[in-house]
Amino acid sequence: MNTLGRLARAEWGALFLALRGPLAARRWRAVPMTMGAVCLTGALHFVHNQDWGYQAVQNLGAVRAEDPLWLAIVRTPLSLFVPALDLPVWGALAQILLVFGIAEICLGWWRTLVIAYVATLAGTLYARVGIALGPDNPVGLPGSDAQVVDTGPSAAVVGLAVFLGWRYGACVTAGAVIAAMVVEVVLKENLAGKEHLAAIAAVLVLCAVAQLRQRRSAVRSGSASGLPPSHSSKARRGPAQRRSWR
Repeated sequence: MNTLGRLARAEWGALFLALRGPLAARRWRAVPMTMGAVCLTGALHFVHNQDWGYQAVQNLGAVRAEDPLWLAIVRTPLSLFVPALDLPVWGALAQILLVFGIAEICLGWWRTLVIAYVATLAGTLYARVGIALGPDNPVGLPGSDAQVVDTGPSAAVVGLAVFLGWRYGACVTAGAVIAAMVVEVVLKENLAGKEHLAAIAAVLVLCAVAQLRQRRSAVRSGSASGLPPSHSSKARRGPAQRRSWR
């Protein structure tokens, strides 16, 4: 095996093994939530582009920082599946199909949706904080961003990619995603870019919580077996990781 192959195996080997079995056995039936999300996104895009459906989609899934907080929180789940009108819809569909599909197989459908929602909500809440801080603050936003319609799956996709990278040891991939989002903000400082960073920060908190749960589980297992916690943690690290967020 050449050097490139070894690096690829070290980076994505665990993730590949997690995907291979379910996909080989069930194919598209392994990702029912993802397929439903793709269909919902396509349907919302179609309706959103019709004169008779534009306002309905806006009322149900368009989030702005100027909206009341309770209304933004209610609209946030659906806003994840409303593609931005100024971007090609195929990009949103491809993101959902690839990243949501991988996450659904590896984490399960409900954990995928929880992480996606947390990432999207973090971006939604950050927009309000950033506008309150103002454009003179390094993490602030101009007041005009309060009127920007904030929809689409990008924050959720970024958050899921980072979580999967951490969960399956693809640290280079997760780091590359984070670096790309930082470069986006540096080159084109806008609401979407900073929301992506807020989504990453929220997901990193989830990673830390999951890591803490793993360590506590290992300590409890060591206490129950009579082994020193450090020895038990090493011996049982694999099973503990499989239980966490699975």
